[in-house]
Amino acid sequence: MRVIHLGFDPDFVDYEAGWSKQREIHAEVVAGGEDTVLLLEHTPVYTAGKRTEAHERPFDGTPVVDVDRGGKITWHGPGQLVGYPIFALPIPIDVVAHVRRIEQLMIGVCADLGVEATTVEGRTGTWVLADDKGPDRKIGAIGVRVSKRATMHGFSLNANCDLGWTQTIVPCGISDAGVTTLSKELGRDVPVRELLPLVEARLPDLLSPRRRSRRLSKSLGKFRRA
Repeated sequence: MRVIHLGFDPDFVDYEAGWSKQREIHAEVVAGGEDTVLLLEHTPVYTAGKRTEAHERPFDGTPVVDVDRGGKITWHGPGQLVGYPIFALPIPIDVVAHVRRIEQLMIGVCADLGVEATTVEGRTGTWVLADDKGPDRKIGAIGVRVSKRATMHGFSLNANCDLGWTQTIVPCGISDAGVTTLSKELGRDVPVRELLPLVEARLPDLLSPRRRSRRLSKSLGKFRRA
């Protein structure tokens, strides 16, 4: 698996430029290239997935980039780690399993930092459940697309981003829950760069169990030959 750092504070990545890079890597993976994960921070942008409804868009006319992923409207920007896993999925294709693996990656990273996160039935992403700090609140979002067996788009994990953006839209189309960050939950600043090694250590978990076992077999074969 190849991991590419596209840009982090202060070198934020324009959304359109990042999307173009995704398409470039996607074409390589479809042609048999190496599974790749792009990691980055975007300049501030709202993006709307295919299921976004009119009333969920910005109330103040803020521009939105309409994208070809699933899910609804969300925000990307400084203080949020974005990951785009571009993988060739095995047949039969199981998109839900791919999403579940991404959820577990973010849950694991939260746990590494001391934040208890989980999934919520019927809602995609990673959540901190209601407690004395507030109602259920989303800490990691997911929106994916599969084309020609290869994935695009991916996940965003809130490190220390300004949550003011949540006042302009209905985040992910969910009006009865909140949004949070790792910094808010821990009561200290958690920058994106602190998340990077934790996320990268767990990236192999995004491969399907069958592909992970094939990689292990190859590694063992090299060991035996040595």
